[in-house]
Amino acid sequence: MNLHMLKSKRTSQIPGTLFGISPFDVIEDILFSLSNDNQRNLDHLSEHAGSFKHPKVIELVFLLSEHWGQDHSTKYQAVELLDRFMILHVENLYKSSAESLNVKEPSHVKSWGSIKGRLCKKFLLYLASCIQITSKLHFHCNIINNYMVLQFLRSAGYSYKKEDPLKSELTVLKTLNFCINVHSPFAYVEMLLEVLEYNGCSLQLKDVHSTCRMILDLVYLLRAPIYEAVLKASVDLSTPTSLQRSKFLTVKEDQMLLGTGVISASAFIINPNSWNQVLEHLSNITGITVSSVFEMCNAILKHCEGDTGLFNRRK
Repeated sequence: MNLHMLKSKRTSQIPGTLFGISPFDVIEDILFSLSNDNQRNLDHLSEHAGSFKHPKVIELVFLLSEHWGQDHSTKYQAVELLDRFMILHVENLYKSSAESLNVKEPSHVKSWGSIKGRLCKKFLLYLASCIQITSKLHFHCNIINNYMVLQFLRSAGYSYKKEDPLKSELTVLKTLNFCINVHSPFAYVEMLLEVLEYNGCSLQLKDVHSTCRMILDLVYLLRAPIYEAVLKASVDLSTPTSLQRSKFLTVKEDQMLLGTGVISASAFIINPNSWNQVLEHLSNITGITVSSVFEMCNAILKHCEGDTGLFNRRK
């Protein structure tokens, strides 16, 4: 399938973002809730978390979201929802396959191979369903209906029936036990920007917000090399051990950390003179160490602009 076929359709007008309007006690409560949700997610993280955040998958989610007139928050949330759903769905299919067979390993492998083949054929349908579900969680977005999903799938060469999108949507919802309001890093970015506004940040946060969207797109698409750079910097080794990589999974899925890294990288691009102040503010707000925010920021910037020389600036 040609991904560029989706680029022809323009997105709808997205409402502007304003900061400093909501009462601070409301902002504080929401930030506290986001922090708790983030920690809860990290405490119960699957060992396979992030397995379906492949660059090509993310690119397709982004392009299809744009094609359907969705905003940035929807597409990020769809990526997170798809990853969680697919991990649980694959685990459920594998368990049911093993339990139903209860025979010798070769037969089991052969049967699982067949299931895996069918799963691959349905992957695009599940991906579209995840975008469709997240579109319904954002009232200012165009809600994606089953006809739109079916039209896209048929244009991609699939011969699904009109009831298949609904069945797929129900499969996603039931697999996730209807827990679909999954936060994306962009929710953390926007809430941290709200707090920065109340803290008297000298930057124009509307500009920071726009830059954050572009930076976050980049982080999603270059997820592997960016986090590899963060890992190597944190362990100070060119070839991290398997155990170090396993423990690093919580860092890769830490939405609050990513939010601070995206904002600090955006602040550096807009105004390097204000960057240290923003870094300190973010550390105080989140409790994440300045060095951790710095490592995340530095890895992002190196992939934005090449070698930014941040380490030399800090020294």
